[in-house]
Amino acid sequence: MRTATITRTTKETQITISLNLDQQSGIAIDTGIGFFDHMLEAFAKHGRFGLTIKAQGDLDVDPHHTIEDTGIVLGNCFKQALGDKAGIERFGSAFVPMDETLARVVVDLSGRAYLVFDAELTNQRLGGFDTEVTEDFFQAIAFAGEFNLHAAVLYGRNTHHKIEALFKALGRSMQAAVSENPAVKGIPSTKGVI
Repeated sequence: MRTATITRTTKETQITISLNLDQQSGIAIDTGIGFFDHMLEAFAKHGRFGLTIKAQGDLDVDPHHTIEDTGIVLGNCFKQALGDKAGIERFGSAFVPMDETLARVVVDLSGRAYLVFDAELTNQRLGGFDTEVTEDFFQAIAFAGEFNLHAAVLYGRNTHHKIEALFKALGRSMQAAVSENPAVKGIPSTKGVI
């Protein structure tokens, strides 16, 4: 089974994440940030991942450390669960609409970290969630997981819808990329390693 459980402790946060790539064995998210929990649940549900997250952070300062560090640990979990990446599709993409909004996410589990993020988030805060930290989360997961991540809101009005569509599209594109395909022989790269 392709699974990982990682705990990361700093002076700002303590985060434990368990990820199962092959079985939606349960989703339990508790970061102390309601809107962020909702986004991570949507990510796991639409990615069909088993995912538990317990995060404690310095929310009295602001939510940034908790959100970014959760991205770091989640990216590390993907990296560990995928191992050498033999037999996976490697690439994944998804378009996800949410009412007036359309989001696109494309990933390449290339072993190279890169983020392109294109979304205008006009409402600065949703509950206890600073919307500008959405990009920081996407950067953290891509850099820790060592993959290319291109995320864009093609159009939309409502900031909640824009962010939720991005998280759902991230889940769908990651599911496509981590999927095993018996037609893929070995490592899906001409280099022989990713």
